[in-house]
Amino acid sequence: MIRAVIDTAALRHNLTRVREVAPDSRVLAVLKANAYGHGMVAVASALAGADGFAVARLDEAIRLRAAGYTQRIVLLEGVQGAEQLREAAENCLELVVHEPGQIALLEAWRGAHLFQIWLKIDSGMGRLGFRPGELPAALGRLSDCKAITRPIALMTHLAEAELKDSERTRAQLECFERLTAGLSGERSIANSAAMIGWPATRTEWVRPGLMLYGISPFAGATGVGLGLRPAMTLESRVIAVRELVAGDRVGYGGAWTARRATRIAVVAAGYGDGYMRNTANGTPVLVNARPAPIAGRVSMDMLTVDVTELPQVAIGDPVILWGNGLPVETVAAGAGTIPYELVCRVGQRVHIEVC
Repeated sequence: MIRAVIDTAALRHNLTRVREVAPDSRVLAVLKANAYGHGMVAVASALAGADGFAVARLDEAIRLRAAGYTQRIVLLEGVQGAEQLREAAENCLELVVHEPGQIALLEAWRGAHLFQIWLKIDSGMGRLGFRPGELPAALGRLSDCKAITRPIALMTHLAEAELKDSERTRAQLECFERLTAGLSGERSIANSAAMIGWPATRTEWVRPGLMLYGISPFAGATGVGLGLRPAMTLESRVIAVRELVAGDRVGYGGAWTARRATRIAVVAAGYGDGYMRNTANGTPVLVNARPAPIAGRVSMDMLTVDVTELPQVAIGDPVILWGNGLPVETVAAGAGTIPYELVCRVGQRVHIEVC
């Protein structure tokens, strides 16, 4: 009953928008986490016009290769161990190198395949990458490594790109510029937020993720407001309508109490489908394309909404949980989270329908 409808035309539109924002950059379309919950293989088809794909882990890349995709694929976490390196070679994958052990794997490689490397620099994110003091040694080892092609691509990741006036971001950009000055490799800095908000990050490669799916990376903004189109619409149906009197309570813990005679619609969607349990009362859904507020705690399989102002609502009526007409950013605010989490949480029992 619940389904996620994926609009491939919207995906293509959003890729066009990426190219409008960064016309001089090549695009690594980020497809990790099952393309942010949208279905990786179908999204790869829609975004075949990108210059390459980026995924987090080896199994994601192998799945794309098995589906017949021949584009450049970059492993953002690189490989862990000699067996993964062998599989990366067999599948012609490009590797992010972010720690000394990964260089050691390349130094020990004796196969015929030569790897394209993306050297990750920790310019202030504090997560993956070589710190400034570690970079010369890493570059020295890689310059002697016979397993890689040259020049080596250079990348970093920003911690606060969604803040448009961040001193930390300025410091990171200055650090990356200083460390890579004089090096010949192509550069990649920008995720979606950086690409929109920080023009200096539009280097040879950009790495859009969220904006490809039509979602804003900025708090208080929507993808539509940025010229994007939402790619996912999460839909379900009304399975029951209840008449309540003032004082009746609804759902686990009685978290919502009717203050008047009230009509409640029960919708077949819950946290088992990825709709978050802590979504606040009052957060809207669309019933027959009209807003109705959540009333009561979201449960595993169902949620309840107040349709008193929509007297024609009946069993079987369509419900949009987010997407076309209801930005996922709005629902994320009601759940106290970010849109990334909502779309990535879409459950395995949700049928993904590509159109």
